[in-house]
Amino acid sequence: MAKIIEDVSRTFSEFLLLPNLTDERCIPSNVSLKTPLVKFKKGEESKYYANVPFVSAIMQAVSGEQMAIALAREGGCSFIFGSQSIESQAQMVRNVKRHKAGFIDSDSNVKSGTPLRDVIAMIEKTGHSTVTITEDGSANGKFLGLVTDKDYRISRANLDAPIDDFMRPRKDTVCARKGISLSEANDMIWENKISCLPILDENDNLEHLVFRKDYEDKKNNPESLLDDNKRYVVGAGINTRDYEERIPALVEAGVDMICMDSSDGYSVWQKNTIEWVRKNYGDSVKIGAGNVVDKEGFYYLADAGADFIKVGVGGGSICITRETKGIGRGQASALMDVVEARNEYYERTGVYIPVCSDGGIVHDYHITLSLAMGADFVMMGRYFARFDESPTKVVKRNGSFLKEYWGEGSNRARNWQRYDLGDNKNKLSFEEGVDSYIPYAGTLKDNLAITVSKIKSTMCNCGAITIPELQEKSRLTLVSSVSIKEGGAHDVMLKDIESANH
Repeated sequence: MAKIIEDVSRTFSEFLLLPNLTDERCIPSNVSLKTPLVKFKKGEESKYYANVPFVSAIMQAVSGEQMAIALAREGGCSFIFGSQSIESQAQMVRNVKRHKAGFIDSDSNVKSGTPLRDVIAMIEKTGHSTVTITEDGSANGKFLGLVTDKDYRISRANLDAPIDDFMRPRKDTVCARKGISLSEANDMIWENKISCLPILDENDNLEHLVFRKDYEDKKNNPESLLDDNKRYVVGAGINTRDYEERIPALVEAGVDMICMDSSDGYSVWQKNTIEWVRKNYGDSVKIGAGNVVDKEGFYYLADAGADFIKVGVGGGSICITRETKGIGRGQASALMDVVEARNEYYERTGVYIPVCSDGGIVHDYHITLSLAMGADFVMMGRYFARFDESPTKVVKRNGSFLKEYWGEGSNRARNWQRYDLGDNKNKLSFEEGVDSYIPYAGTLKDNLAITVSKIKSTMCNCGAITIPELQEKSRLTLVSSVSIKEGGAHDVMLKDIESANH
């Protein structure tokens, strides 16, 4: 007979936080959301911390290089999706790592002799008005000059003329050498009254561009998550099939962390992958594992050597694993069970393994609940897929602007490596995700600021100004269906509805 777990499988929406004493410390500006991303020993520090407790999901519709840059700029971390070729994923990682804070990789580059009309077409495509001319037309070729949309007049210029007729050549362009600080670059920009400063290596190869606005941009993003070389921190998703080829390519590209992307983390395949990483890289490569829903799964991956462990099966908005297979657990119940195991493991071994809550987040307050329940950070898909920085298109349907959003287990993604159980048949047997639309929400920066503000305010109400303090002090209460209804607007006629009816 099957073993029955008597406890009800609960979700975040079934809980509320009770307020604690708000003391003089408890103002949002004092709240720190700094949190460890990878394991560490008692008395030591984690190698990687996030300044906001958010990572983006390992999904085609969520985590590309633009999302990685944007989220790192705000203090979080993206895990670039792994359901693509090894070469293209490694290049995405490389592009993020080359994008130093304030130092921009040029994405508009042409060879000498390129017709003006082709340059204009490139500007229209990229939306960037500065184009560099290099010997081989690459972003890191020998620098020959640059041109902006102010260097020609479309109405009067010969569009077939070579760009060399319009560009500012190397000898007339103020440049700086590789190794210059952003502050020094900004001083050069202002002293020379220019808007763009090319950064060149010792052979005059183009490294980066610094724009006048970039220094201010860096000052406006003090929480940026950077490595020791002032480059953005970035993760990447892997599977348990081609890891022997994929991981070396990602490491060579400069990836900071990797994470196995699987619907079932409690598996020998994940253990084998972690053991391979430890044999070949020791502790220098940080690897996350999961997903699991209980203590047994946590202990298995912890003993295998995982650097962080993801929790959640079937709770994602586009996931139909529970519906299809009858496998999973309510996210709140799963998280609290795993957190208890994490704490027991820490007491027993002196090793703290961060827990990532992945899935089940519908409202912003669910993030705060997950942190209070013991999660160190959360992984989200739908939340980030809504923004400009996700890789998907903005479309208009029935007068509303939407973004495409699909699961890795959908026929569109066909990420069989995430869902297969060892047959290695290179196919998706059945769907465990859907293809959908979600409301378009604008930029990540604007929306994340609102979410962070809500979390900090709630933490103050709970008498906490750090995540560990929130976990220590939080009190949770179960809520009934009636009290859930009571928690929203009720027994009134909302003005926007009233106006719509007239």
